[in-house]
Amino acid sequence: MAIAPYASWMLAQEARALLARLARVRPFALIEPMVPAAALLPQAQSAIEGHLAAGRRELGALVRSYLAWLDGAASSASAAEAQRRFTFLRLRFNAALTQFDLFNEVITQRSENENGVWLSGLDVVAADALALAGGYYTAPPVVCYLDRGPGAAIRRARTRLPGGGENPVAIVRVPRERMVGSGIASSLVHEVGHQGAALLDLVNSLRPLLQAMQHGGDDGAWRLWERWISEIVADFWSLARVGVTATLGLIGVVSLPRPFVFRLNADDPHPVPWIRVKLSCAMGRELYPHRQWDRIERLWESYYPPAGLAPALLAQLSALQASMPALVRLLARHRPAALRGSSLPQALGVAARQPERLSRLFGLWQRAPARMYRAAPSLVFAVLGQARADGTLEPEPEAALLGRLLTHWALRSTLDTAVLCGALTGRRGAAEAA
Repeated sequence: MAIAPYASWMLAQEARALLARLARVRPFALIEPMVPAAALLPQAQSAIEGHLAAGRRELGALVRSYLAWLDGAASSASAAEAQRRFTFLRLRFNAALTQFDLFNEVITQRSENENGVWLSGLDVVAADALALAGGYYTAPPVVCYLDRGPGAAIRRARTRLPGGGENPVAIVRVPRERMVGSGIASSLVHEVGHQGAALLDLVNSLRPLLQAMQHGGDDGAWRLWERWISEIVADFWSLARVGVTATLGLIGVVSLPRPFVFRLNADDPHPVPWIRVKLSCAMGRELYPHRQWDRIERLWESYYPPAGLAPALLAQLSALQASMPALVRLLARHRPAALRGSSLPQALGVAARQPERLSRLFGLWQRAPARMYRAAPSLVFAVLGQARADGTLEPEPEAALLGRLLTHWALRSTLDTAVLCGALTGRRGAAEAA
């Protein structure tokens, strides 16, 4: 049965309403007020705006195509067919708006007093933590936003978005309760590690090695290590970039009621928290030989002594601890193809984060603070976290100092960008005049 005029008219009205709603989705640069220092870096801003503009064009074309089909199908299509097509069109439309809302949540916070500038500073820290000196990959832009809850999360760049298409930037969710202290670097750089691991294909390069270890009486432990390897690699990245800051921050995140700390769930991609902290200490001991790791491990065991656990769980934890040294050596000596012969510690610049050097830098920066503001942000977090571990920096001055540093990094990146844009504009003008 051909579609009735009333049904055709009604569906056309609904489709035109979608176009009217789409026209109200404007570029963020026109609607979000923020101070310049809180703004996204141009690469991130243009990537997001370009992705959303392409989505708007594609969606508008789909709606207009539907209207054209509806206009020409009145004599052959049924009302049910026309409604079915419109229903799928509206679902696609709503999915596209979900993408807008995702980025809107990220960008709207940039207008918050103080937090907006600090988030811009965290963008700079994240970019520094993701950058490797060897030029092994082209790093995507990273943007940060705040949310409730104790843990951080990442939506990696180049992964599929809910409404379709690839995410143009890496989006890191940072827990509000960690603003602002050196512990925020642990969460932030862990999530950045997920992006770096994906760019280097680390998980896929490690899985065959972990599978080869699954033999004999400890194969259950190695199956768990394989299950958890994505989170382990991200923890390794965090340790390599910010040192003991990563382990102390991890303790802050996983210090939960005792049943949760010892809950071993093979379906969870995260290691059981009790083992995860001990593994962080073991990796730290491998990367940065120092007595502090024994002290931190004893502290963790005093918080959560394993006495009284069920025998089966104790056996699993013991097997994991027994295989831990071999796992740590495997990670420290891994040379994936993407690193062109370099090991993970070499590529991640571990030599520059040794505890003794970090402690010396903190003493030097106490006498010459200007040097700290010129240093790489991830190194600064490593130094301040080491100072916290050494007992030479207390929480209150640390928070005040990090607030100033985040503001400085945000302002510096803004001014550097302005100078670069000015220089490019000047060269373009000179070329046109010639």
